[in-house]
Amino acid sequence: MYSYFHDFYRNTSDTKLLSAIQKAINAEYSAVSCYEKLAKLAPTKEERNKIREIQKDEKRHLEEFTRIYIALAGRQPSYQITEQCPNNYKDGIEFAFKDEQEAVDSYLDISDKAQDLTVKDRFRRAASDEQNHAVWFLYFMKNPKPSSSQRQLDDYGAKGALNAPSLSLSEMLTYALQDEYLALARYNNVITTFGPVRTFVQIKEAELRHIDALLPLFDRYQVPIPDDTSQNLVKTPANLKAAYSAGVQAEIDNIAMYERFLTFDIPSDVRMVFSQLRNASVNHLAAFERGVASFG
Repeated sequence: MYSYFHDFYRNTSDTKLLSAIQKAINAEYSAVSCYEKLAKLAPTKEERNKIREIQKDEKRHLEEFTRIYIALAGRQPSYQITEQCPNNYKDGIEFAFKDEQEAVDSYLDISDKAQDLTVKDRFRRAASDEQNHAVWFLYFMKNPKPSSSQRQLDDYGAKGALNAPSLSLSEMLTYALQDEYLALARYNNVITTFGPVRTFVQIKEAELRHIDALLPLFDRYQVPIPDDTSQNLVKTPANLKAAYSAGVQAEIDNIAMYERFLTFDIPSDVRMVFSQLRNASVNHLAAFERGVASFG
């Protein structure tokens, strides 16, 4: 298909177009990875499905660009993630929108410079796809779901456990780990915002120990470890007093969750871990209550 231009580029050592195609390959490789993360962070099923569809387009582009590169250069391209995808969904969507817009300009430029009609067509079509993707990401940016985080939170961690009509051992372990993830993300947020406040630093370290205590149970009872999407559910408190108040409510929910778990007939090792974590949360609750009281 590309035999004539393959020889042409080899004979003239024109590397500019190949360099641009290699850059496009890295961009697509990075996008596939980023959209995997964003799909997991998506607040609704509709957004998650649309991001998966966009990811499929990016995988197709990656395959097409790779074939073109091999045909023109006679060798495999390299694959590198050139930009790190944000961990926060909102920032990730804004990042994806800008990236897609840049891809449109880049791919149209490659199409204009290429002499092979097939190469021109592939990159012009890819540019059209990227413009369509950008429109979707812009829509997500301009039409956020105000209650989506709350809906997620109601099904996550302690609130999810307390709202569930029934609970299996697998669900209990999942909700427990989610809640510890959420606590860790919440206290990291407070420390980042207000500095290394001693209470939050100490309880953050305790949350890490809680996670370490729970993880062996997942392996022992063959329960899949849930993805950590807690950062998408954390809101920055207005002030330090609000942070302490949020900590009080979170620990109350956490204690109630473990109290509910302990009413079930569960294995002795799981019961021991749940009991220990409940007792630790009682201590955390007291610390946060003292913090609230310090503000008068």
